[in-house]
Amino acid sequence: MQNAICEQQVIVIPAKSDVKNNALQRQLNVAAYCRVSTDENEQETSFEAQISYYTDKINSSADWRMVGIFADEGITGTVDKKRPEFLKMIRLCRNKKIDLILTKSISRFARNTLDCLKYVRELKSLGIGVIFEKENIDTMRIDSEMLLTVMSSFAQAESESISKNVSWGIRQSFKMGKVPINYKFMLGYKKGADGKPEIVPDEAEIVKEIFRKYLDGCSQNQIADYLNEKGITTKTGSKWRDVTVSNVLTNEKYTGDALLQKTYVLDCISKKRCINNGELPKYLVKNHHEPIISHSDFDRVQTEMARRKSKRKIAEKFTKTENGKYSAKFALSELLICGECGTPYRRVTWTAKGFKEIKWRCINRLQYGKKYCHNSPTINEEELHKAIVEAINEFCEVQSDISETLRESLTEVLDPNLNGSVKAAQEQIEELGKNIDELIKLAAAGDTEKSMADIQKFSGEMTALREFIESEKAKQSASKYYSEQLKVALDRLEKEDFRLTEYDDIAVRQLLKYIKVIDKNTLLIAFKGGFEIQKEI
Repeated sequence: MQNAICEQQVIVIPAKSDVKNNALQRQLNVAAYCRVSTDENEQETSFEAQISYYTDKINSSADWRMVGIFADEGITGTVDKKRPEFLKMIRLCRNKKIDLILTKSISRFARNTLDCLKYVRELKSLGIGVIFEKENIDTMRIDSEMLLTVMSSFAQAESESISKNVSWGIRQSFKMGKVPINYKFMLGYKKGADGKPEIVPDEAEIVKEIFRKYLDGCSQNQIADYLNEKGITTKTGSKWRDVTVSNVLTNEKYTGDALLQKTYVLDCISKKRCINNGELPKYLVKNHHEPIISHSDFDRVQTEMARRKSKRKIAEKFTKTENGKYSAKFALSELLICGECGTPYRRVTWTAKGFKEIKWRCINRLQYGKKYCHNSPTINEEELHKAIVEAINEFCEVQSDISETLRESLTEVLDPNLNGSVKAAQEQIEELGKNIDELIKLAAAGDTEKSMADIQKFSGEMTALREFIESEKAKQSASKYYSEQLKVALDRLEKEDFRLTEYDDIAVRQLLKYIKVIDKNTLLIAFKGGFEIQKEI
């Protein structure tokens, strides 16, 4: 006989309130994490109080055994890598040395929502709970995930709000002309009685020497080596490197001005610092303090740095090039050029019959033979130096006449009509823009064909005018740079005697514009300001 099918039943077996989790039946290894937001005195008290509180709390429970108190003092809570104690605690958790973590609040654990959830989930997967006392959240409870997400988002929002408030305060101080200066690192100044930078004479001389040597043709590495050999240290007492020399050469504060907000922090989570290329306003505070370097010398250094960077690199062997590579070691590497193809000459060492000779050779001839340059000669360095020394000494014999020529050149360079022509072009562009606006209205009213033709015509004229303005501005910039060079040359000619007994790279850089190799017996030596001397080798 077939058995009858009974009706399905579900029987609920209630949980027993007196049964503890197996994990809790043994004594738990408990740790606490503490963190204070700043290192101010009043926060230090809070920091010590947290350590004392958790030590007493853990030791007072019979079910808990204290593993340790992990505390990061005065460290950011938005970036975990800057919290060594926090990371140490996580490593112990991964090694199963900790069963439970106590912390005051989510904002003390992490203000980055993603990091907070990431670590909580990892710890939960390891069977390790985190108790946030302020929010009353135990991550081992089933409903903790949603609460934690919401509360940690609030903590991150609070951090972002604080960051924005701090940034706003800093920018307001910039607008008011308040200049922050880190005297610990800035050579040449100390904080004066009035709160503004005060010049330290000995350090200021070092700054002046750095600028002087760079303008004389030295590289940043050469200047660093020179200072180290002299036993001169940086403001912090360390050795000079090319980057520390560069920091001095590009610091506008040495002119008495201060450019603020040159960099900015991208966000409060990543803490990434970016160069301000126009994303945020900058603030230039003029004449804030006494200068060490003149504006003209500072501008000349920036122009020279840009010029050196723009020089094309010469490859490991040779490269066909018109500009050549800037060489701080040999002034002639960029001044000596081939009269046939215009390519720079290069210094080479020839060995014949056991003897070494230093020669200068056109780079095109070195790399390509007679393919691009057919007749450029090889020049012996000793004979080349002798001819240059003779030319400079002849130049000094007519120094007074040269000074007068330079003054005339300076007057010609500074063209007062340049600004007027640019202004006139800008006014024409504005007028054409108004005409185009009127034509657009006519086109909208129905007179489309003629209006579009005129619009295209006026647009073409505006494009031509804009190109003209850019061209004129480039002339202005070149004129300003050239006039500065002439002023320096004129000043040195009137104050210094450049007569030489032997070849000197610094004097060559200061005086010469270029040297053209005409043929194997003839050089054309051109001085700054336009004076030329033809010398036989």
